[in-house]
Amino acid sequence: MRKFCSVHTHSLMCDGKNTLAEMARAACEAGVASFGASGHSHTPIPEDAGCVLPADMTAYRGEVLRLRAEYAGRMDVLLGIELDNCADVSPEGFDYWIGSAHRLKGPEGQFYTVDWDAETLAACCETAFSGDGCAMAERYYEEVCRMAAMGPTILGHIDLITKFNEGTPLFDEDSPRYRAAALAALHAADPQATLLEINTGAMSRGYRHTPYPALFLLEEWRTMGGRVILTADAHSAAAIVFGYDRAAALARAAGFGCSAVLTAAGAEERPL
Repeated sequence: MRKFCSVHTHSLMCDGKNTLAEMARAACEAGVASFGASGHSHTPIPEDAGCVLPADMTAYRGEVLRLRAEYAGRMDVLLGIELDNCADVSPEGFDYWIGSAHRLKGPEGQFYTVDWDAETLAACCETAFSGDGCAMAERYYEEVCRMAAMGPTILGHIDLITKFNEGTPLFDEDSPRYRAAALAALHAADPQATLLEINTGAMSRGYRHTPYPALFLLEEWRTMGGRVILTADAHSAAAIVFGYDRAAALARAAGFGCSAVLTAAGAEERPL
């Protein structure tokens, strides 16, 4: 039985490096149980053009369904979407959806993408939060709370705000204030309805040394009775299952013996 899936993926239809066909081929060759396309949802932010799916997702849907037919009997192909906190489209009509927060709004109405680069995150902290990194993190987790409360199939990279906090920290990830905000966001998710992803995407692109999320969040999620799913947040075919061994080790360290695999029949628990 195939133990894993790859259902957090991005292609040339948004900000990925390969076509959906190339991503699906890499997934099948990697031996996953299922491949899921989860293009970034459309937003009304002009700067996002070319990095997100168009509002009309007909071509996207059509290509995923074509791939589903091509791989029938070999690998499940699922139609998903990663819904952003600034999205102006609905997750209805998809096999699954990932709920994620990527952006914070500044005082002049400008948007800061928290995982774009270290300079953007620092500018957001200084301009929108007067240099108070913990206040920025608290605001970010308010957005995560909102997405979690919508009941996504998967809660995406819950602590994405930490992506560029390793080298020159803007906030203390061990402080009670930071942890309270992160835990409040986690508690907004329904552990019976939503999977928490262990995401290796920033590792494959050289931005982090460990997966999202932090161990304390995984341990709390296990206490809540929640389930985890391993994802690569792959933006290229080469990264389709990147770092799953380290993601599985983190899951085991938090006390999990199984991870969920999304299939055409739903989420199935399989041993790590």
